[in-house]
Amino acid sequence: MRDETTTDDVLIRVEGWAGRITLNRPKALNALTWEMARAIEAALREWAVDEAVALVIIDAAGERAFCAGGDIAELYQHGRAGEFAYGQRFWAEEYRLNRLIAHYDKPYVAVMDGIVMGGGVGLAAHGGHRIVTERSMVAMPECGIGLVPDVGGSLILATAPGRLGEYLGTTGFRMGPADAILAGFADVYVPSERLADLVARLVETGDPAVIDAFAEMPPEGELAGRRGAIDALFGASSAAAIVAALEADGGEFAETTLKAIRRGSPISVAATLAIVRAVREDPTIENALIREYRFTFRSQQEGDFLEGIRAAVIDKDRQPQWSVARIEDLPRERVDAILAPLGDNELTWEERA
Repeated sequence: MRDETTTDDVLIRVEGWAGRITLNRPKALNALTWEMARAIEAALREWAVDEAVALVIIDAAGERAFCAGGDIAELYQHGRAGEFAYGQRFWAEEYRLNRLIAHYDKPYVAVMDGIVMGGGVGLAAHGGHRIVTERSMVAMPECGIGLVPDVGGSLILATAPGRLGEYLGTTGFRMGPADAILAGFADVYVPSERLADLVARLVETGDPAVIDAFAEMPPEGELAGRRGAIDALFGASSAAAIVAALEADGGEFAETTLKAIRRGSPISVAATLAIVRAVREDPTIENALIREYRFTFRSQQEGDFLEGIRAAVIDKDRQPQWSVARIEDLPRERVDAILAPLGDNELTWEERA
């Protein structure tokens, strides 16, 4: 081992042929902080030009979570104080990291063991080699906290088979390993008991081809058998039309799905649908991140983000009072406004002074 950097929240070092990143906040489900994102970006940029590093491996401490998302409590405190620029800069820097990962020239191996949500998806699912285990639970549940699937997640949703993207983005459905592979969030299944040996081989060889020797068929998932219903119900033209289709169906799956959508912020649900479909027309990481940033940039003032965090994380009453109670009552103009271009504040790939 050489060039080891140890901090409280993320361990960054070089072992053998591998640049190693280990998220190290297991008690917080390895939630991503701004400082962690900056440290990871710095390491990736350094390793990109280091001939001694053949590949990158990102994993996490503990067995419960790879990364359950961003440190949203900190964002809430700044937003409540009217310090909206804090969140806007955090999201901009996080999204630039997501783009860096998506375009990284060296093999990037993500071990998605445990919970992988929100910001965790951004750290893992844009890599070239994405591993899930029997403990993996992958989801984009942002509508439930007044956001939209971001960190480039809308690109994965937009390129998922059929209408899975609309379904996963608006409901926050929790995918097991087979479902995550089907939807394009992961590539291979490796039982957790084999991870240590796999990582050791990657470190020793610097060759991601060794993953194939450890991969197995995952346990059967749920989404493959629901594709027909999802494609039929989520092909409707708008969020309100999808809700109407679910209500008209009346079946058990439709009823469960309707409840999941109703739990989310109406403006977030409608904006998610609009973003996923716009990105499908131009499926690049840049298009996805720019459109997501338009929403997150305005989410504290014009969306339901602060109320969503209050209900889910701060007061934990699970009773958010959304700015519009029902999707059917949401004016289209509000969705258009929150997704409109940002002018001078549009997301760029260079950090502003």
